Amino acid sequence: MTSFWNNKSNWLKSAHNTKWCLIGCAIGDFGTIAYFQFTEHQLSTLTVMLLAAFNGLITSIMLETVILLRSGFDWEKAFKTAIGMSFISMLAMEFAMNATDYLLTGGAMLTWWVIPLALIAGFITPWPYNYWRLQKHGKSCH
Repeated sequence: MTSFWNNKSNWLKSAHNTKWCLIGCAIGDFGTIAYFQFTEHQLSTLTVMLLAAFNGLITSIMLETVILLRSGFDWEKAFKTAIGMSFISMLAMEFAMNATDYLLTGGAMLTWWVIPLALIAGFITPWPYNYWRLQKHGKSCH
């Protein structure tokens, strides 16, 4: 009898699904941080990071919708499915990415050495949850 956490197939599938969520979140998150990093503004670091997380969620939903459309879903079903994806996973991903950025730079700043670390943190944090969700409920982020 195999243990709940020993399904290699679901670890691979959940890693693939987590990767797509990460790509979507990173586009909006990093894009927002870069915009405010290179633009004069009076917003606090917290506000910039909240906007970055919000935009990361939006771009992740948009990417998931496009992927589902390409898989044969109609617009309404693709969008509803993307909206219904695990917000717990996406929120954990956004928190991990922004916390990594803040802890390493002291603010909302993109530097060449922080980006890979933020992406790793953003991937590792929700991956076990995405595996659990797939293993227990047959549902995943993608």
